[in-house]
Amino acid sequence: MDTRIKRQGNIMEIREQATQRGRLKFEIVSKTAAVTGYSGQDASLVIPETVDGYPVVWIGKKAFLSCKTLRRIQLPKNLAGIGDWAFAYCAGLCSVSLPYRSLEMGQGVFKDCSALSQINDCRGKEENEDVAFLLAATVGTLDAFYLFTPENAGSENWLAGFDARVAAQMALADNEGFSKMLLCGEEDCGSRDTDVGYYMEQRRRDKVRLAMLRLFHDYGLRDDLREELAGYLLAHVKGCESEETWRVILEEHGDERQYYEFLTKLGGVTGENFQAMMEDMGERHAEMRAYLMRYHDGLRRKEDAFSQFEL
Repeated sequence: MDTRIKRQGNIMEIREQATQRGRLKFEIVSKTAAVTGYSGQDASLVIPETVDGYPVVWIGKKAFLSCKTLRRIQLPKNLAGIGDWAFAYCAGLCSVSLPYRSLEMGQGVFKDCSALSQINDCRGKEENEDVAFLLAATVGTLDAFYLFTPENAGSENWLAGFDARVAAQMALADNEGFSKMLLCGEEDCGSRDTDVGYYMEQRRRDKVRLAMLRLFHDYGLRDDLREELAGYLLAHVKGCESEETWRVILEEHGDERQYYEFLTKLGGVTGENFQAMMEDMGERHAEMRAYLMRYHDGLRRKEDAFSQFEL
């Protein structure tokens, strides 16, 4: 049954709508509807365009806060804005669809949504898939919410701003922020995070993730930045003084073939480091081991062919 209360001179109606594994809560005021809450265990949600004929134009403050099961959500085409912390701490949220136009955005909308990798245009317009990944990176990997402007995403100016942020992040010293962290007491004394070596390793891993993201989704990428990012990754493959490129691929993408193919095309697998990579993999990731072994066999055949040609 609907509940009615007065708010600021308007009649506000509270409605609920069942989903496959939960319930959405709406407020209807001034002939528009807002999502104000959700309870349930849906992995995928499509927010309706209307509720009882009223257009859904707003996602309210903390509406989906800490929703652990949510993986994908499609927001309505008439959306005008999203309130503070609406999707904060949705750790499994990986895909959001919303209209690529100017939206009013609250603070911390996607705070700590560590899995968020795609933000798509829900209006069904033809789009460059790379842009969906890059837009998501502005609130994740790149931590640059000022670039979260769906209406501009993919434009020449937007890409220039995105890549300027990438270059700035890559240029930071690996120990940048360490002293401030200690002074502010942001980490527990004696924890691993207070070790400068470990801190610098994690910063290098962040750079590896960022470089791979941009090279994987290279729409509009300048040649000079492409070379810089590729060079950074090659400077941290197996056999180098630090091996974060290899560690990120092995430990975070263990059975994802596209990352191993990327590494071989980059030139990060050589006759000198191949055996050490095999030892790191041990008996794990059998298909990826087989792929690298085939690639290495091909390298040896090429080397033999060149040797015979020289003779």
